[in-house]
Amino acid sequence: MDIRQENRVKGNQKASDADIHMIQVKHISKNFENLKVLKDISLEVKKGEVISIIGPSGSGKSTLLRCLNHLEKIDKGIIEIEGKPIVSYQNGKKINISESDIRTRCKKIGMVFQSFNLFPHKTVLENIIEAPMVVNKIEKEKAIKIAKSLLDKVGLSDKRDVYPTQISGGQKQRVAIARALAMNPDIMLFDEPTSALDPELVGEVLKVMKDLVKDEMTMIVVTHEMAFAKEVSDRVIFMNEGKIIEQAYPEKLFANPEHPRIKTFLEKMI
Repeated sequence: MDIRQENRVKGNQKASDADIHMIQVKHISKNFENLKVLKDISLEVKKGEVISIIGPSGSGKSTLLRCLNHLEKIDKGIIEIEGKPIVSYQNGKKINISESDIRTRCKKIGMVFQSFNLFPHKTVLENIIEAPMVVNKIEKEKAIKIAKSLLDKVGLSDKRDVYPTQISGGQKQRVAIARALAMNPDIMLFDEPTSALDPELVGEVLKVMKDLVKDEMTMIVVTHEMAFAKEVSDRVIFMNEGKIIEQAYPEKLFANPEHPRIKTFLEKMI
């Protein structure tokens, strides 16, 4: 039984949890000037679900992720985090939501980017404690205790006092994951977290992510790692030209996709 199947069994045992919608996306659209990047996207993510988003470059995958935590502003539709909107258009008009409410709701989301985005002038430990102290107002001693625990979780306890330039790309990405987890998010977003890594470093990052799956973290992962998506996902979403053209259990989507564009894509990727 793989990770995904184990969690599915757990999910069946926790029906009440499975009914909780952590994210709801309703008919959102996003344009960059005249370019339509997202076209009428709707999506629901339940508590503890692991969703992988796959598809060709330029299909809107990363933009969708950035819209979920308000790094990009949508032009139409509704995005709700744990039942509370961060942006809402109704009858063509934008509903006013205070910036403080948006920030509070977005703090429930952690995000890991392709390019690590660590502060080069701060040590590994300092990178992790910065946001909890500044944003969540946690005392330094408590922030350090949390950081040490997370560094142990990602297998980097011995790197706490070194600088990002002194560690590998895979280690940097593991620090970035620890940094996101230090904010105690309910949801984790991963935007192609292994795409900037040398092939031999990919496995160490995927292992940390698999551990999060075992911990039943709600996750959305944009990835080109097909084997990983197949192993850990409750659902796989395929995007093309700004649209979701299919979403299904991984065994269905990888073995017998309905759309010919998916078949063409998978033939090149697997």
